Amino acid sequence: MRYRVVIPAAGSGRRLASAIPKQYLEVAGRTVIEHALTPFLTDARCLEVVVVIAADDARWPVVERALADRRLRSVPGGAERADSVWHGLAALQPAIAADDWVLVHDAARPCLSVAELETLLHELAQHEAGGLLAVPLADTLKRAVGDSPWQSAKTVDRSGLWRALTPQMFRYALLRRALEEARAAGRTPTDEAQAIEWTGRVPQIVVGDVRNIKVTTAADLELVAALLAARSAAEPR
Repeated sequence: MRYRVVIPAAGSGRRLASAIPKQYLEVAGRTVIEHALTPFLTDARCLEVVVVIAADDARWPVVERALADRRLRSVPGGAERADSVWHGLAALQPAIAADDWVLVHDAARPCLSVAELETLLHELAQHEAGGLLAVPLADTLKRAVGDSPWQSAKTVDRSGLWRALTPQMFRYALLRRALEEARAAGRTPTDEAQAIEWTGRVPQIVVGDVRNIKVTTAADLELVAALLAARSAAEPR
């Protein structure tokens, strides 16, 4: 199976309260986005990677030169994640066919493993609606009321609830059409799977790895450093 990748990386990561966008923070000797790109750039089946960046992004060219991979290119993004993904999909034309696979992966998810990517590709190879990596929720969920300090008003049934991860993987024409329909309706999906769901299709869930975390806070960055260090120590010398 051959595929292409879109990496939305135009966000500023305000919740991390860093002067540097979170995808460019350094962890384990490389930027977060370099770690996020590595599983794809080490896979010969990956034909192209479009990184969608902010118009004033001066850091991406430095990363691009360091990676030095001819499959990489960048395009300007939009105001929302869905807009950036749409720009990335548009940039794939005219080289891509309607039924070619496209993977969308967060620039701030640096812990995707080769094994997890392989599972996604294998499980979705014959699934026309595509799908996504996700993990079942294990914690007890509470419905809070009020403002800080909040109060626990209800325990929420977690049966059937999953936490969506990336990559998410869909046929090119299906995903682009789903995003175009959402834009026309004035709707903003929080991920690609939601846009597909709005078309009436049912994406398949592929069980992911809880270590495939997204950097949102400083604590996440510390956890990523520990996870990457453990992975490096386990690799054959």
